[in-house]
Amino acid sequence: MHPVLCWINNYLNKTALECCSHRMTFNELDISEPISKALANKKYITPTPIQEKAIPIALGGHDLLGIAQTGTGKTAAFAIPIIQQLDQPQLNGKKREIKALIVTPTRELAIQIEDCFTDYAKYTNLRHMAIFGGVNQRPQVDQLNQGIDILVATPGRLLDLISQKYISLNSIRHFVLDEADRMLDMGFIHDIKRLLLLLPKQRQTLLFSATMPIAIANLTKSIMHNPVKIEAAPVSSVVDMIDQQLYFVEKPQKSELLITLLKKDLDKSVLVFSRTKHGADKIARILTKKGIDCEAIHGNKTQGARQRALTNFKSRKTRVIVATDIAARGIDIDNLEMVINYDLPDVAETYVHRIGRTGRAGHHGTALTFCSSEEKLMVKDIQKLTGKRLNAVSVPA
Repeated sequence: MHPVLCWINNYLNKTALECCSHRMTFNELDISEPISKALANKKYITPTPIQEKAIPIALGGHDLLGIAQTGTGKTAAFAIPIIQQLDQPQLNGKKREIKALIVTPTRELAIQIEDCFTDYAKYTNLRHMAIFGGVNQRPQVDQLNQGIDILVATPGRLLDLISQKYISLNSIRHFVLDEADRMLDMGFIHDIKRLLLLLPKQRQTLLFSATMPIAIANLTKSIMHNPVKIEAAPVSSVVDMIDQQLYFVEKPQKSELLITLLKKDLDKSVLVFSRTKHGADKIARILTKKGIDCEAIHGNKTQGARQRALTNFKSRKTRVIVATDIAARGIDIDNLEMVINYDLPDVAETYVHRIGRTGRAGHHGTALTFCSSEEKLMVKDIQKLTGKRLNAVSVPA
């Protein structure tokens, strides 16, 4: 090859390699100074894939349909653009009106999202709050009466306070529907349709869902205007940092295996999944009797009990928590080392959501699955969905 052509070829290859290896930073996303300062406080430098894709689209005012499971950083993907677009000087003497509404299925998620707004809006003058059921509404009403800009809410409490005239949605500019597929699973779809009738026609709508069932796909057509669709991680993708292991064990022996494994890894935080509320309580009782600090969370627990359990788990006062799938949607633990599927889920996609609680932000994680004879068909469905074979290991003697 001619020396000049050789040099050009090497240059192009080098340039292509540099482009492929470049990772965007938050500083390149045209984020305002107050938010950038808040992100720097959290030591956030590189956006996740969904943040990198969603933030410029949302800042441009477009409707957005995001396919992303929990743990991909989607809260920041909608919170940052909303904060930036609403961060304007407050007019003296004018009461604040709710300009952004984020609707999410569970109390735990509402609190988690509100915590994120607290972090990212730290250096702005925006006011925000979360409302949810299961607690006295008076403190929430008092805070609403003082005027807020951004409201995070669960559907039931939101509709209740709207009916009591404590909340008006007339000034909403940004509407976020988070965990849309879980809304459907929990029977909230009719509540969402009621809410949509109360929202201004002119608004930005951001919808996030881990999966896209037909009902959600149809809903997007009716509530969104030329949405930009982005997908961060397909539901079938399983994080490479997760070591997946499969134990073939019958139901009567599952508790014994669980105790053995937990006593082997005494220093790890472990999230155990139970299919039912009754099962979660039973597992927690068995572990407690064996001297393993453990708490259960599910829909029958009071809000206070669930929050205490989560706080204890996050602070490592309790190292094991047993949860049902719906309750676990609110669990977002940094560097959670292990997930155990005590019971296999009814749907293969749920397995992906479960194990995605570990192996986050570059950390290694472990996912152990207990499979009885009657659950073997679900293992086949999981392997078909993920395209990966689960590694069967021997049950400890």
